[in-house]
Amino acid sequence: MKFILGLLVLLTFSLKAQELQATVTVQYENLPVINKESLVNFAQTVQDYLNNNRFSGAVWNNPKIKCTFTIFFLSAADEISYTAQVFVGSQRPVYNSTKNSPMLTILDNNWNFSYEKNQALYFNPLVNNSITSFLDYYAYLILGMDNDSWEQMSGTPYFSKALDIVHLALNSKYSKGWDKSAGSYNRRDLVEDILNERFRPFREAISEYHYGIDLYEVNKNKGQKKIVALVNVLQSLKAKLDLRSIFIKVFFDAKYQEIIEYLKDYPDVSIFKALKEIDPPHAGKYDEIIYQ
Repeated sequence: MKFILGLLVLLTFSLKAQELQATVTVQYENLPVINKESLVNFAQTVQDYLNNNRFSGAVWNNPKIKCTFTIFFLSAADEISYTAQVFVGSQRPVYNSTKNSPMLTILDNNWNFSYEKNQALYFNPLVNNSITSFLDYYAYLILGMDNDSWEQMSGTPYFSKALDIVHLALNSKYSKGWDKSAGSYNRRDLVEDILNERFRPFREAISEYHYGIDLYEVNKNKGQKKIVALVNVLQSLKAKLDLRSIFIKVFFDAKYQEIIEYLKDYPDVSIFKALKEIDPPHAGKYDEIIYQ
């Protein structure tokens, strides 16, 4: 009986220990046959790595974070060297609701790595690895975003770990995508902006924003005011922040549809004019509300 109870305790611990509930899919139709054969178990290997490791270093008592990694293989330089695009998405539950709030919707165009058939993946964030460093970075980013949404600035330890991974990767053979020369999106600028004190009011407003999303279900008026407050914070920071920041772009790429949904009947339509100023890439969507 004691053995059974002990086993149940261990099983309960293991269920709580890991933070992510990841779904990984792979598309490699354009690769040569020999590479397709090498990658036959790749999706499951990556999924197991994300779901079976404890990135926080502590028991995770919160619900597992649902996330998706969709890997599009672009090319293979040889039998083990690959270039891929990866869509990373995550969400968190809306309190006291069946809804989910999108947290990340990132398309990372620059993942370069080496992989041999049936290669094992080992978790060690202190050592650079072209596969696991990439996965660790996004695991920490997902954890940081999730924590910030529940409590102000509580994601900082995870963002700091993501930045440590960036610094290791910058000196590696596979530095593309980690540095500032990677185009409109790179992993370094994102976490550096998140951790920059200039963005602290924005991060704090993100926490209040999600409180508004949760509150909306029981008090629509108060919930909308919390959501609007985030827009007002960014408006007030325009002179201090570069609104082209990757951090701001990543936030609105995930949130613009949600913001429209929650504010579409907000009595002051000028909020959408403000959104056009701070989020120009989605201006057309805001215009649909302004001119409806």
